Amino acid sequence: MKKTIIFVVTFIVGFLAVGLVYAQDAVAGSGNNAASALAIASGLGIAIAAFGGALAQGKAAAATLEGIARNPGAVSKLLTPMIIALALIESLVIYALVIAFLLLGKI
Repeated sequence: MKKTIIFVVTFIVGFLAVGLVYAQDAVAGSGNNAASALAIASGLGIAIAAFGGALAQGKAAAATLEGIARNPGAVSKLLTPMIIALALIESLVIYALVIAFLLLGKI
């Protein structure tokens, strides 16, 4: 339940922050709905990617540390795959950041 509340609050804050950033353009009367949609999509996309990546990295680290706590002799066998997994998870978040920048470049 606590994770759900944190997710909802993060989603709402991210959504409102994007709207506030581009509020001046809407008041000025630019009237470009496509640009607004791209801005919201890029903001929400990176927010969701960062949130999902943080959860995945936390879960991977927790599982590795639990395995090390159960069997301290397996540190060398668990540490390398964990670092590779964390790098792959982070690369997905960076990929989402690149996509968000590409979407913002179309505005």
